Amino acid sequence: MIAIVFLIEQIALGLYILAGVGLLIAWRRFTQAQGELRATHFELERDIYRYKRANALTALLILAEFGLAVLGVQRIVAPTIRDTMDIGGVASPITDLPFLTPTPAQVVFGGPPIDVSNVQIGEEEVVQVIATPTMTPTPVGTLLPNPPPVAGCDTNGATLQVPANGMLVFEPINVIGTANVDNFAFYNFEIKGPGTFNNYSVIRSYDRPVAETGVLGQFVPSFYPPGQYEFRVTVFDSTNVLGPTCMVNITISEPIPTPTPLQQP
Repeated sequence: MIAIVFLIEQIALGLYILAGVGLLIAWRRFTQAQGELRATHFELERDIYRYKRANALTALLILAEFGLAVLGVQRIVAPTIRDTMDIGGVASPITDLPFLTPTPAQVVFGGPPIDVSNVQIGEEEVVQVIATPTMTPTPVGTLLPNPPPVAGCDTNGATLQVPANGMLVFEPINVIGTANVDNFAFYNFEIKGPGTFNNYSVIRSYDRPVAETGVLGQFVPSFYPPGQYEFRVTVFDSTNVLGPTCMVNITISEPIPTPTPLQQP
């Protein structure tokens, strides 16, 4: 149901156009039936024209209600669902990159204190200390091999660290990067793939610049069917001119099942 709501939001312009064309046709039929009803004097023909006029009026009302329903979904229902998804069930913000696995403390091998008052000690024994090497950085998410190249991302005005190029996405994530330009106005999250008929669709707009690497917003992949997508951030200035952009390739998959613990008898 949520996917249908966001689909209606994405194609709302086309639905308005269809509703407008239908209204024009229905209004033309209504006026024609009204004029013919006034011109004729035969009762049988008047009944036919009354029937045509009633049908045209019914079509006008249905199309008007359809347009209002689409407007309600676009302006009220979809933003409310999106805000609800942003508030609850979203992964905690990522603050530093790359992520490092904690390094275990140095371990000193030895036993409990031993009474050596009656023991003759020769050369001083050296206690051996073994240091655990520092672990390598843990990558952010799963990166699939050989993704297509990124587009843009060559200026500080628009960059993306998360999602990274080739990243497998299956749960809500915090988008991390930068989005800034002189005379900044807003920036958009846009996506292109099987769920958007292979056309770029605006996910959400933000009106606060992010000059240094930080959280740009949140992306919920569950609204889109699995497949390969292009995800980008686009920045606009106060004259509504497109500024820097950054596009990465991602793969959306079904959520990974969580093992269910076995109940003890």
